[in-house]
Formats: sequence, structure tokens, C-alpha cells
Amino acid sequence: MPPESSLLESRTLRDRVAQRTGVLDKVKVLALLPDGLHVTTRMVAGYFEVPEETVRQLVARHRSELSANGMATLRGSDLALFKRDVLSRYSGTSYPQAKSNLGVFTRRAVLNVAMLLRDSEVARQVRTYLLDVEETARPGRPTGRRPAERPLEARVTDVESCLGDVGAALRELGPVLQRTSARLDRIDQRLDLMDSRLAFMDRRLDNTNQVVCAVSERMADMDVRLREVQEEMTRPQLPRGRRR
Repeated sequence: MPPESSLLESRTLRDRVAQRTGVLDKVKVLALLPDGLHVTTRMVAGYFEVPEETVRQLVARHRSELSANGMATLRGSDLALFKRDVLSRYSGTSYPQAKSNLGVFTRRAVLNVAMLLRDSEVARQVRTYLLDVEETARPGRPTGRRPAERPLEARVTDVESCLGDVGAALRELGPVLQRTSARLDRIDQRLDLMDSRLAFMDRRLDNTNQVVCAVSERMADMDVRLREVQEEMTRPQLPRGRRR
């Protein structure tokens, strides 16, 4: 088995084991936000028992790789939505405040941090456990024992690692579904507003039709009265009697 420090140097090796997120809880329980998908920069620092600034510096150096594994920086409407749907339900001892942006990590991104973070005993333990699991699960490894004789814990870890692929995909899909649901809700609200405006316009058109009908009736009455006046004016008048 290669030394745990090999993960610090090899991006290829990190990519090969990036799906084995189950090893995180084997070393230390990783507390998640209420959505069950993400942790903040502060929570990552707490897990690895390092200052937040250490995690921020690591992100600055390896942003592309971490982003490919599920790290994201939320801003604007995405941040407002995340605050409303997730952070508002957070009951941890330290509420993760954010002004203009907030860094969030999936479990896969946290494992990526473990494979990059040098100054953390927890990260070193994760790397060691990770390489041990990878060595155990590798086909054709010379062990001197039959596959059936492998320890139960190793076999359980293999199963967890396989399930980790599915879990990671579902966790990464979660935020996309949340944003899609929020957009659909906003579209529904706009449609309801349009329905209200159309109903208001219908009522105004009905009122306009009533006014037009009333004006038409008055004009018809005026036409009748004008005809009567014309008839009276054209009717010959009888001569008045002379006084005696």
C-alpha cells in the first residue's frame, strides 16, 4: 500500500478514490446541514480540527479540483434561497453567517479536502483509512487467503464504497432539484399574478360594455326624440282665429 502522503501529490490517485466517501464517518462523524447534503467552510474546519483560514487557503489553491467534486460558492439569489431553505433550519451551536457569499461542500468535496490537507491529524487518518480500503478492494491483490476469508469489516466497507457512488450522485443532484423546484414555484406565482390581472381586465371590459350599451340606448332615445321634433316642425299649423 502506498503511503498516505501519496494522495497529497497525485491528482490521479485522488480521482480514483474520490467516490469512497464512506470512510469519512469511519474516522469521525461528519455533521451535515439540515438538507443532509452540505457542510459549510466552518463545519469542514471543525471536522478536520483546523482554523477556517486553513480551509480557505486550501480552497484558493485547489478551487478547480474541489469544484469538480461538489464544492460551490453561493451568491445572490442562490445564497438567499439556501439561507431560507437550509440555514434557517440549522440548529448548530454556531450559526454559519454569510454576508455576500457562502462556501458549501458535499461529502465528496470534504473527502477531497482530506486528501489535500497536510496539517490535520484527522485528514491523515482519513487518507490512511482510504488507501487501506482501496488496497483491500483492489482485484488480484496477493493476500494469501481466499476471498471468503476477508474480514467482515472490509467487506462491509466495500459495500459502503459501492453505495457511496449512488449516494454522492443523489447528493449532488439534490441542490439542482431544489433550485428547479424554487424556479417552478416562482413561475407558478407569476402565472397566478397574470390570472389575477386577466380577471381584472375582464371585469373592466364588462364594465366598458355596459357603458357602451347605455350610451347606445341614450343615443337611440335621442334619435327618436329628434325625429319627433322634426315631424312637429314640418307639420302645417292651423291659422289662428281673428278677434272680433
